[in-house]
Order: sequence, then C-alpha cells, then structure tokens
Amino acid sequence: MNIFSEIYGAYFRTAAKLLKNEITDEKTVRETVQQEGFRDSVLFLPQKLIPGDDDWGLFSRTPDGKLKRITKVSPVNVLTKLQKMWLKAKLSDPRIRLFMDEKTLSELNDRLADVSPLYKNEHFRYTDRFSDSDDFYNENYIKNFRIALDAVKNRKIVYIEFFSGHGNRVSGKFVMLKMEYSPKNDKFRAYCYLLRHDKIKKSGIINIGRITNIIDTGRVFRTPVSMDDYFSSRKCSSPAVIIVKPERNGVERFMLEFASYEKHTVRDLETGQYRVELWYDNQDETELLIRLLSFGPVIEILGPQSLREQAKFRIKRQAELLAKYGGEKDV
Repeated sequence: MNIFSEIYGAYFRTAAKLLKNEITDEKTVRETVQQEGFRDSVLFLPQKLIPGDDDWGLFSRTPDGKLKRITKVSPVNVLTKLQKMWLKAKLSDPRIRLFMDEKTLSELNDRLADVSPLYKNEHFRYTDRFSDSDDFYNENYIKNFRIALDAVKNRKIVYIEFFSGHGNRVSGKFVMLKMEYSPKNDKFRAYCYLLRHDKIKKSGIINIGRITNIIDTGRVFRTPVSMDDYFSSRKCSSPAVIIVKPERNGVERFMLEFASYEKHTVRDLETGQYRVELWYDNQDETELLIRLLSFGPVIEILGPQSLREQAKFRIKRQAELLAKYGGEKDV
C-alpha cells in the first residue's frame, strides 16, 4: 500500500514548480526538468510540457514565443485522509522538533486535531539499539542542533565546545559538512573539519549530544570541500572482508543494510555465497561490528584480523552471559 500517490512524485513536482509562474520559457522548462527530474527525464519530459503535437496541454504559446500556463492559479497539494494520519503520527516523533519550531508544530496539531494518528510510537520495539539515546526534548540540544544544521546548509564556520568519546574536553573552530542520524545509536552526529588559521587541519565526527556550546562566528568557509575527499581521508586502510550466505535472505538483507557503504562484491556460482569487501570509517568500526554480528551465522568475518578477533570476543562474551543467565527460570 502506497501512502503517497505517485501524482505527487518527481513529474508532478516539476510541472507544479513551472506552473507557479503564469509566464515561463523553454529554457526554464529544460533547466527545471534537469534539476527536479530523473537523469533521463530531459529526454522526454520537456516535450510533454512545451506545446507541441504530444504535449500534456499545460502551457500555451504566446505571440512573443513565451509559455503561458492554462490554469488560472498554480497547483495545490491536496492531502488524503491517510496522508493526514501519517503526518499526525510523525508529529509525535520528538525528532521533528529539531526541524520545526513550536509555533509551526502547534498550528499543525490544531489543523490535525480531528485526525487519528496512523500509528503510535509505543507500537514499535527496537532491537540492537543503544539505550543512551540523544535527549531530543532538551532545549539546549535543540538549540545546538539547529545552529549546527544551519552551519551545514550555509558552510558557516562555528566555534564548538564538546566532550570526546573518551571524556576529554575539546574546543575549536569547525566547518560542518554533513549531519547524519544513526538508527543504531539513536543519535545525530556531524561530519566536520577542524580549522587552524582558517585552514583545514584534520577531519572529525562530533556527536550533537556531546556539544556543550556552539557559536556561529558569522563567517563562511569559502574553500571548496568535497565529501569524497573527506571520506577518503577517514577510510580504513584494509576493508572488512565478509562471506555472506544466501540462507534466510541473507544476501538481500546484507546489501540493504550496507547499501550506503563502498564495497566490492564477488559471487561464488557454486555455493551462491558472496564475498564482500566493505570499506568503512575507522571511527565507526564498533558500530560496523555490531551491525555485522546482528546477522548471526549468515555471515563470516574473514578480516582484517583485528576485526575478526573483536567479533570472536563479543560472541564469546555473549555465550558466557547466556550460560550464566539464560538457564535461570522465573520463580
């Protein structure tokens, strides 16, 4: 079941954006299709929008060669009942407060007052997740998050004070590149560069929950930066080598879980097993290990040796805990 109708997909958004203006031109149409559509949309979508033999009839040609929309007003999005129920459910997610102010949230709740949520948070039970989640209700956390998000969007230089994973107090000027949510940790973190005299010194990752103070310096970092260069500087020297077995849809689940990772995959035609070389950020090694172990006997970690030894230690520890507490019965 699709919650959102396909009419609100890429082609609808492209046409709606063009129809916002009463008058447009062919150049704008082609540029908008290239920006809003898919890679191959430029091959056929402009012909559907520009008046011709096989167009959709959304524009007419003016005497001076411009394009005029045939509608009196621009398109409006009409939400279905199911969409409203989904939106009402999302409003109960504390993370939404990071992106919306209280006034906007209050207005949305008022408009959806007579709508039942599609689901409730207590309907979900999360496994393999750390218990020390970020406090998304904390006002100071929300303030820090919004300043960091604005810094990412506008490449602003910010002064940050925070505690490292080892409890050390760290401070300095940073340029924020990207923010990311970790489902395993239930935390937000930011990829950034530490600056010295307005030049990049080293790369790093800062958990938003560890920030004690963040100040916008009012300055923009204008040196071009590339996320590819950033991740290359932090990539492990040797990839994790994994054997993935086809049992229990292991291959499909593994590829979906690690879809965002750089990897090289080879299939054994006789066994149906896959040998995967997985590159990862050195700082994310523990999280990677936890995600790998969640697959159980469906995978085998071949290397590097340090990662394999860590996996063996964790499995042995789990077996010891199971032997110690697993046999106990409730009285």
